[in-house]
Amino acid sequence: MRLLLDSHVFLWWQADDPRLSTGIRRSIVGSQVWISAATVWEIAIKVAAGRLDVPEPPVPAILRNGFTPLDVTFAHAERAAALPPYHGDPFDRMLIAQAQAEDLVLVSGDARMTDYPVALLRT
Repeated sequence: MRLLLDSHVFLWWQADDPRLSTGIRRSIVGSQVWISAATVWEIAIKVAAGRLDVPEPPVPAILRNGFTPLDVTFAHAERAAALPPYHGDPFDRMLIAQAQAEDLVLVSGDARMTDYPVALLRT
């Protein structure tokens, strides 16, 4: 399976958080996993604002885990802008657009993601 992790799923993975189910953990271990540059940006913004503590900066954690970085392209930006406004979070809209464009399964616990035509693995 080809997975794109939502920011909270990546953070849960990084922290070995029990909110990440055994089934999702198995899926991550047995799959190719991408992490979006949008996720790194979102985490960095929250850390800088003092709203989030992370055990390790995201880029080293991504590389240490063998995850593949996913850049944001012009095509991703245009696709995200064209999405219906069901979800107001621009980071999540970018992940939806990237999952659609790159044929990835988005892993998220965000119920608002189900409003979009995207392959979704719910946590």
